[in-house]
Amino acid sequence: MSSELDIKFMRLALAEAKKGIGKTSPNPAVGAVVVRNGEVLAKGYHKKAGEPHAEVAALQKIRYKAPGSTLYVTLEPCNHYGRTPPCTHAIVKAGVSRVVVGMRDPNPNVSGGGCAYLARHGIDVQVGVLENECRRINEAYIKFVTTKSPFVILKSALTLDGWMGTRTGHSKWITGPQARRYVHRMRQISDAVMVGAGTVIKDDPMLTARDGVSSLARQPLRIVVDSGLRSPIDAKIFKTAGKHPSAVVIGSRCRAESKVKELERMEVSVIRCPLKKGMIDLRALMDILGGKEILSLFVEGGARLNYSLLKGALVDKVLIFLAPKLLGASDGVPMSFGKGPAKIQGCLGLREASVRRFGEDVLVTAYPQYE
Repeated sequence: MSSELDIKFMRLALAEAKKGIGKTSPNPAVGAVVVRNGEVLAKGYHKKAGEPHAEVAALQKIRYKAPGSTLYVTLEPCNHYGRTPPCTHAIVKAGVSRVVVGMRDPNPNVSGGGCAYLARHGIDVQVGVLENECRRINEAYIKFVTTKSPFVILKSALTLDGWMGTRTGHSKWITGPQARRYVHRMRQISDAVMVGAGTVIKDDPMLTARDGVSSLARQPLRIVVDSGLRSPIDAKIFKTAGKHPSAVVIGSRCRAESKVKELERMEVSVIRCPLKKGMIDLRALMDILGGKEILSLFVEGGARLNYSLLKGALVDKVLIFLAPKLLGASDGVPMSFGKGPAKIQGCLGLREASVRRFGEDVLVTAYPQYE
Protein backbone atom coordinates (compact mmCIF):
# COMPACT_ATOMS: atom_id res chain seq x y z
CA MET A 1 0.00 0.00 0.00
CA SER A 2 1.25 3.49 -0.86
CA SER A 3 1.53 5.97 1.99
CA GLU A 4 -0.30 9.28 1.91
CA LEU A 5 3.04 11.07 1.59
CA ASP A 6 4.06 8.93 -1.38
CA ILE A 7 0.77 9.71 -3.10
CA LYS A 8 1.12 13.41 -2.31
CA PHE A 9 4.59 13.70 -3.79
CA MET A 10 3.79 11.50 -6.78
CA ARG A 11 0.95 13.90 -7.58
CA LEU A 12 3.55 16.69 -7.60
CA ALA A 13 5.65 14.61 -10.00
CA LEU A 14 2.59 14.09 -12.21
CA ALA A 15 1.98 17.85 -12.24
CA GLU A 16 5.55 18.30 -13.44
CA ALA A 17 5.14 15.62 -16.11
CA LYS A 18 2.05 17.31 -17.51
CA LYS A 19 4.13 20.39 -18.31
CA GLY A 20 5.88 18.33 -20.98
CA ILE A 21 2.81 16.84 -22.67
CA GLY A 22 2.95 17.52 -26.39
CA LYS A 23 6.61 18.57 -26.30
CA THR A 24 8.62 15.41 -25.72
CA SER A 25 7.75 13.07 -28.61
CA PRO A 26 9.05 10.49 -29.34
CA ASN A 27 9.94 10.40 -25.66
CA PRO A 28 7.37 10.14 -22.85
CA ALA A 29 6.31 13.03 -20.61
CA VAL A 30 7.97 12.49 -17.23
CA GLY A 31 8.10 14.43 -13.99
CA ALA A 32 10.31 14.07 -10.92
CA VAL A 33 10.45 15.46 -7.38
CA VAL A 34 13.31 15.17 -4.87
CA VAL A 35 12.17 15.09 -1.24
CA ARG A 36 14.02 14.88 2.09
CA ASN A 37 12.37 14.85 5.51
CA GLY A 38 9.06 15.84 3.94
CA GLU A 39 10.56 18.90 2.23
CA VAL A 40 10.71 19.30 -1.55
CA LEU A 41 14.31 19.98 -2.55
CA ALA A 42 13.79 20.16 -6.32
CA LYS A 43 11.33 19.44 -9.12
CA GLY A 44 11.90 18.81 -12.79
CA TYR A 45 10.34 17.53 -15.99
CA HIS A 46 11.48 16.33 -19.39
CA LYS A 47 11.08 19.29 -21.75
CA LYS A 48 11.86 17.69 -25.10
CA ALA A 49 13.80 14.88 -26.74
CA GLY A 50 17.52 15.44 -26.41
CA GLU A 51 17.25 17.52 -23.24
CA PRO A 52 17.77 16.16 -19.70
CA HIS A 53 15.25 13.65 -18.44
CA ALA A 54 13.07 14.64 -15.49
CA GLU A 55 15.27 13.04 -12.83
CA VAL A 56 18.40 14.81 -14.08
CA ALA A 57 16.51 18.09 -14.53
CA ALA A 58 15.56 17.96 -10.85
CA LEU A 59 18.94 16.78 -9.56
CA GLN A 60 20.77 19.47 -11.55
CA LYS A 61 18.98 22.13 -9.50
CA ILE A 62 20.62 20.84 -6.33
CA ARG A 63 23.97 20.06 -8.00
CA TYR A 64 23.46 16.31 -7.64
CA LYS A 65 23.64 16.59 -3.86
CA ALA A 66 20.69 14.61 -2.48
CA PRO A 67 22.01 12.22 0.21
CA GLY A 68 19.29 10.43 2.12
CA SER A 69 16.54 11.80 -0.13
CA THR A 70 13.60 10.16 -1.88
CA LEU A 71 13.14 10.64 -5.60
CA TYR A 72 9.59 10.46 -6.95
CA VAL A 73 9.41 9.88 -10.71
CA THR A 74 6.40 9.06 -12.87
CA LEU A 75 8.28 6.61 -15.14
CA GLU A 76 11.04 4.12 -14.41
CA PRO A 77 14.45 5.82 -14.74
CA CYS A 78 16.35 4.85 -17.86
CA ASN A 79 19.44 2.68 -17.62
CA HIS A 80 20.72 2.95 -21.17
CA TYR A 81 22.47 5.44 -23.42
CA GLY A 82 20.15 7.15 -25.87
CA ARG A 83 20.01 10.84 -26.68
CA THR A 84 21.15 11.36 -23.06
CA PRO A 85 23.17 9.29 -20.54
CA PRO A 86 21.40 6.89 -18.13
CA CYS A 87 19.41 8.61 -15.37
CA THR A 88 20.16 5.75 -13.00
CA HIS A 89 23.83 6.74 -12.87
CA ALA A 90 22.93 10.32 -11.89
CA ILE A 91 20.55 9.06 -9.18
CA VAL A 92 23.24 6.87 -7.61
CA LYS A 93 25.81 9.68 -7.87
CA ALA A 94 23.48 12.08 -6.07
CA GLY A 95 23.17 9.79 -3.05
CA VAL A 96 19.43 9.21 -3.32
CA SER A 97 18.42 6.48 -0.87
CA ARG A 98 14.89 5.71 -2.07
CA VAL A 99 13.15 5.92 -5.45
CA VAL A 100 9.38 5.79 -5.85
CA VAL A 101 8.32 4.99 -9.41
CA GLY A 102 4.86 5.55 -10.86
CA MET A 103 5.13 2.91 -13.59
CA ARG A 104 7.73 0.69 -15.20
CA ASP A 105 8.93 1.67 -18.65
CA PRO A 106 6.76 -0.34 -21.09
CA ASN A 107 9.53 -0.41 -23.69
CA PRO A 108 10.26 -4.15 -23.94
CA ASN A 109 13.94 -3.40 -24.53
CA VAL A 110 14.44 -1.54 -21.25
CA SER A 111 11.55 -2.47 -18.94
CA GLY A 112 12.73 -3.21 -15.41
CA GLY A 113 16.36 -2.44 -16.11
CA GLY A 114 16.38 0.92 -14.37
CA CYS A 115 14.75 -0.35 -11.19
CA ALA A 116 17.03 -3.39 -11.09
CA TYR A 117 20.15 -1.21 -11.45
CA LEU A 118 19.07 1.05 -8.59
CA ALA A 119 18.29 -1.91 -6.36
CA ARG A 120 21.73 -3.42 -7.06
CA HIS A 121 23.26 -0.19 -5.84
CA GLY A 122 21.47 -0.35 -2.51
CA ILE A 123 18.62 2.00 -3.29
CA ASP A 124 15.16 1.14 -1.97
CA VAL A 125 12.79 1.04 -4.96
CA GLN A 126 8.99 1.08 -4.86
CA VAL A 127 6.96 0.78 -8.06
CA GLY A 128 3.30 1.39 -8.83
CA VAL A 129 2.31 4.56 -6.96
CA LEU A 130 -0.55 6.22 -8.88
CA GLU A 131 0.25 3.88 -11.74
CA ASN A 132 -3.03 4.41 -13.60
CA GLU A 133 -2.56 8.17 -13.62
CA CYS A 134 1.02 7.78 -14.79
CA ARG A 135 -0.03 5.43 -17.58
CA ARG A 136 -2.83 7.76 -18.72
CA ILE A 137 -0.58 10.73 -19.45
CA ASN A 138 1.68 8.52 -21.59
CA GLU A 139 -0.92 6.33 -23.29
CA ALA A 140 0.42 7.25 -26.74
CA TYR A 141 4.00 6.42 -25.76
CA ILE A 142 2.90 3.11 -24.25
CA LYS A 143 1.14 2.02 -27.42
CA PHE A 144 3.98 3.15 -29.65
CA VAL A 145 6.81 1.39 -27.82
CA THR A 146 4.80 -1.85 -27.59
CA THR A 147 3.31 -1.90 -31.12
CA LYS A 148 5.34 0.66 -33.17
CA SER A 149 2.00 2.13 -34.20
CA PRO A 150 0.42 5.51 -33.31
CA PHE A 151 -2.20 6.02 -30.63
CA VAL A 152 -5.30 7.11 -32.58
CA ILE A 153 -7.75 9.62 -31.11
CA LEU A 154 -10.95 10.15 -33.08
CA LYS A 155 -12.70 13.46 -32.46
CA SER A 156 -16.20 14.32 -33.60
CA ALA A 157 -18.62 17.18 -32.92
CA LEU A 158 -22.31 16.25 -33.10
CA THR A 159 -25.72 17.76 -32.61
CA LEU A 160 -27.67 16.14 -29.80
CA ASP A 161 -29.54 14.01 -32.33
CA GLY A 162 -26.26 12.68 -33.72
CA TRP A 163 -25.44 14.70 -36.83
CA MET A 164 -22.01 16.00 -37.82
CA GLY A 165 -23.32 18.33 -40.52
CA THR A 166 -26.40 19.40 -42.46
CA ARG A 167 -27.61 17.81 -45.70
CA THR A 168 -25.21 20.12 -47.57
CA GLY A 169 -22.30 19.15 -45.33
CA HIS A 170 -22.28 22.49 -43.51
CA SER A 171 -20.92 22.16 -39.96
CA LYS A 172 -19.55 25.54 -38.84
CA TRP A 173 -20.05 25.70 -36.02
CA ILE A 174 -21.76 22.87 -34.19
CA THR A 175 -19.83 23.48 -30.96
CA GLY A 176 -19.03 26.69 -29.17
CA PRO A 177 -15.72 28.55 -28.75
CA GLN A 178 -14.64 26.75 -25.56
CA ALA A 179 -14.93 23.33 -27.20
CA ARG A 180 -13.12 24.52 -30.31
CA ARG A 181 -10.31 25.98 -28.19
CA TYR A 182 -9.85 22.55 -26.57
CA VAL A 183 -9.61 20.95 -30.03
CA HIS A 184 -6.80 23.36 -30.91
CA ARG A 185 -5.02 22.32 -27.73
CA MET A 186 -5.43 18.65 -28.72
CA ARG A 187 -3.90 19.40 -32.11
CA GLN A 188 -0.97 21.10 -30.45
CA ILE A 189 -0.13 18.14 -28.21
CA SER A 190 -0.54 15.57 -31.01
CA ASP A 191 2.21 14.51 -33.39
CA ALA A 192 -0.17 14.51 -36.35
CA VAL A 193 -3.72 15.51 -37.33
CA MET A 194 -5.50 13.55 -40.06
CA VAL A 195 -8.55 14.14 -42.27
CA GLY A 196 -9.92 12.63 -45.44
CA ALA A 197 -9.99 14.20 -48.89
CA GLY A 198 -13.71 14.92 -48.55
CA THR A 199 -13.07 17.20 -45.58
CA VAL A 200 -10.40 19.10 -47.51
CA ILE A 201 -12.67 19.49 -50.53
CA LYS A 202 -15.71 20.63 -48.51
CA ASP A 203 -14.18 22.65 -45.66
CA ASP A 204 -10.64 23.55 -46.80
CA PRO A 205 -9.33 23.47 -43.20
CA MET A 206 -5.94 24.70 -41.99
CA LEU A 207 -5.70 22.06 -39.25
CA THR A 208 -3.13 24.11 -37.32
CA ALA A 209 -3.20 24.73 -33.58
CA ARG A 210 -4.20 28.36 -33.18
CA ASP A 211 -6.99 29.39 -30.81
CA GLY A 212 -5.59 29.74 -27.30
CA VAL A 213 -2.27 28.21 -28.38
CA SER A 214 1.03 30.10 -28.36
CA SER A 215 2.31 31.11 -31.79
CA LEU A 216 5.60 29.47 -30.80
CA ALA A 217 3.95 26.12 -30.05
CA ARG A 218 4.88 23.04 -32.02
CA GLN A 219 2.49 22.35 -34.89
CA PRO A 220 1.33 18.83 -35.77
CA LEU A 221 2.01 17.14 -39.07
CA ARG A 222 -1.20 17.65 -41.08
CA ILE A 223 -2.18 14.55 -43.04
CA VAL A 224 -4.75 14.19 -45.81
CA VAL A 225 -5.86 10.67 -46.74
CA ASP A 226 -6.53 10.91 -50.47
CA SER A 227 -6.08 7.68 -52.44
CA GLY A 228 -6.72 9.26 -55.86
CA LEU A 229 -5.32 12.72 -55.05
CA ARG A 230 -8.65 14.50 -55.52
CA SER A 231 -7.78 17.37 -53.15
CA PRO A 232 -7.28 20.73 -54.88
CA ILE A 233 -3.69 21.85 -55.25
CA ASP A 234 -4.58 25.25 -53.75
CA ALA A 235 -6.02 23.79 -50.52
CA LYS A 236 -4.86 25.72 -47.45
CA ILE A 237 -3.23 22.64 -45.98
CA PHE A 238 -0.98 22.42 -49.07
CA LYS A 239 -0.36 26.13 -49.63
CA THR A 240 0.98 26.51 -46.09
CA ALA A 241 3.19 23.40 -46.18
CA GLY A 242 6.33 25.51 -46.23
CA LYS A 243 5.35 27.01 -42.89
CA HIS A 244 3.57 24.10 -41.24
CA PRO A 245 4.35 20.41 -41.98
CA SER A 246 1.89 18.72 -44.34
CA ALA A 247 1.53 15.30 -45.93
CA VAL A 248 -0.85 13.61 -48.32
CA VAL A 249 -1.41 9.85 -48.39
CA ILE A 250 -2.08 8.51 -51.87
CA GLY A 251 -2.53 5.07 -53.34
CA SER A 252 0.67 3.23 -54.17
CA ARG A 253 -0.38 3.15 -57.83
CA CYS A 254 -1.78 6.67 -58.08
CA ARG A 255 -0.78 8.07 -61.48
CA ALA A 256 -1.26 11.79 -60.85
CA GLU A 257 2.47 12.32 -61.22
CA SER A 258 2.35 15.97 -62.30
CA LYS A 259 0.23 16.81 -59.26
CA VAL A 260 2.58 14.82 -57.02
CA LYS A 261 5.58 16.76 -58.30
CA GLU A 262 3.79 20.07 -57.75
CA LEU A 263 2.90 19.12 -54.19
CA GLU A 264 6.47 18.08 -53.48
CA ARG A 265 7.65 21.40 -54.89
CA MET A 266 5.30 23.03 -52.35
CA GLU A 267 7.07 21.00 -49.60
CA VAL A 268 4.17 18.60 -49.08
CA SER A 269 5.34 15.13 -48.11
CA VAL A 270 3.74 12.54 -50.39
CA ILE A 271 3.23 9.15 -48.74
CA ARG A 272 2.39 6.23 -51.00
CA CYS A 273 0.36 3.53 -49.29
CA PRO A 274 -1.12 0.19 -50.40
CA LEU A 275 -4.82 0.05 -51.17
CA LYS A 276 -7.41 -2.33 -49.78
CA LYS A 277 -10.66 -2.68 -51.72
CA GLY A 278 -9.83 0.49 -53.62
CA MET A 279 -9.19 2.57 -50.49
CA ILE A 280 -6.10 3.42 -48.48
CA ASP A 281 -5.16 0.45 -46.32
CA LEU A 282 -5.36 2.27 -42.99
CA ARG A 283 -3.64 -0.48 -41.03
CA ALA A 284 -0.70 -0.30 -43.42
CA LEU A 285 -0.76 3.49 -43.04
CA MET A 286 -0.49 3.15 -39.26
CA ASP A 287 2.67 1.09 -39.77
CA ILE A 288 4.07 3.77 -42.08
CA LEU A 289 3.28 6.56 -39.62
CA GLY A 290 4.78 4.55 -36.78
CA GLY A 291 7.96 4.27 -38.82
CA LYS A 292 8.01 8.06 -38.92
CA GLU A 293 7.81 8.17 -35.08
CA ILE A 294 4.24 9.47 -35.07
CA LEU A 295 3.16 8.50 -31.55
CA SER A 296 -0.17 10.31 -31.38
CA LEU A 297 -2.61 10.77 -34.25
CA PHE A 298 -5.59 13.10 -33.84
CA VAL A 299 -8.29 12.33 -36.41
CA GLU A 300 -10.84 14.97 -37.41
CA GLY A 301 -12.20 12.95 -40.27
CA GLY A 302 -15.41 12.81 -42.17
CA ALA A 303 -17.98 10.04 -41.87
CA ARG A 304 -16.26 7.60 -44.24
CA LEU A 305 -12.81 7.91 -42.70
CA ASN A 306 -14.33 7.56 -39.22
CA TYR A 307 -16.18 4.43 -40.31
CA SER A 308 -13.08 2.85 -41.81
CA LEU A 309 -11.00 3.50 -38.71
CA LEU A 310 -13.66 2.17 -36.34
CA LYS A 311 -14.42 -0.81 -38.56
CA GLY A 312 -10.73 -1.63 -38.67
CA ALA A 313 -10.43 -1.42 -34.86
CA LEU A 314 -7.79 1.27 -35.28
CA VAL A 315 -9.22 3.88 -32.91
CA ASP A 316 -7.78 3.88 -29.39
CA LYS A 317 -9.77 6.76 -27.91
CA VAL A 318 -12.81 8.84 -28.87
CA LEU A 319 -13.58 12.46 -28.07
CA ILE A 320 -17.21 13.16 -28.92
CA PHE A 321 -18.57 16.65 -28.40
CA LEU A 322 -22.35 16.91 -28.05
CA ALA A 323 -23.86 20.34 -28.65
CA PRO A 324 -27.34 21.37 -27.44
CA LYS A 325 -28.67 21.56 -30.99
CA LEU A 326 -31.13 19.43 -32.95
CA LEU A 327 -30.80 19.12 -36.70
CA GLY A 328 -34.26 17.59 -36.71
CA ALA A 329 -33.82 15.89 -40.05
CA SER A 330 -32.94 12.52 -41.51
CA ASP A 331 -30.54 13.63 -44.23
CA GLY A 332 -27.62 15.14 -42.33
CA VAL A 333 -24.01 13.95 -42.20
CA PRO A 334 -23.57 11.18 -39.60
CA MET A 335 -20.49 10.66 -37.48
CA SER A 336 -19.77 7.40 -39.29
CA PHE A 337 -21.03 6.22 -42.68
CA GLY A 338 -20.97 2.58 -43.71
CA LYS A 339 -22.71 -0.74 -43.21
CA GLY A 340 -23.58 -1.17 -39.56
CA PRO A 341 -24.64 -4.13 -37.40
CA ALA A 342 -28.06 -5.73 -37.70
CA LYS A 343 -28.62 -5.77 -33.95
CA ILE A 344 -27.80 -3.50 -31.02
CA GLN A 345 -25.61 -6.27 -29.65
CA GLY A 346 -23.28 -5.52 -32.53
CA CYS A 347 -22.57 -1.99 -31.32
CA LEU A 348 -19.02 -1.08 -30.41
CA GLY A 349 -18.82 -0.75 -26.65
CA LEU A 350 -16.97 2.08 -24.95
CA ARG A 351 -15.20 1.82 -21.60
CA GLU A 352 -14.00 4.30 -19.01
CA ALA A 353 -16.37 6.96 -20.31
CA SER A 354 -16.03 10.38 -18.72
CA VAL A 355 -17.97 13.59 -19.23
CA ARG A 356 -16.75 17.19 -19.18
CA ARG A 357 -18.48 20.50 -19.87
CA PHE A 358 -17.18 23.15 -22.28
CA GLY A 359 -19.62 26.02 -22.04
CA GLU A 360 -22.93 24.65 -23.28
CA ASP A 361 -21.28 21.65 -24.94
CA VAL A 362 -20.51 18.27 -23.40
CA LEU A 363 -17.43 16.20 -24.19
CA VAL A 364 -17.61 12.43 -23.82
CA THR A 365 -14.19 10.76 -23.69
CA ALA A 366 -13.99 6.97 -23.86
CA TYR A 367 -11.99 4.01 -25.11
CA PRO A 368 -13.40 1.53 -27.68
CA GLN A 369 -13.83 -1.99 -26.37
CA TYR A 370 -13.06 -4.23 -29.33
CA GLU A 371 -13.87 -7.92 -29.07
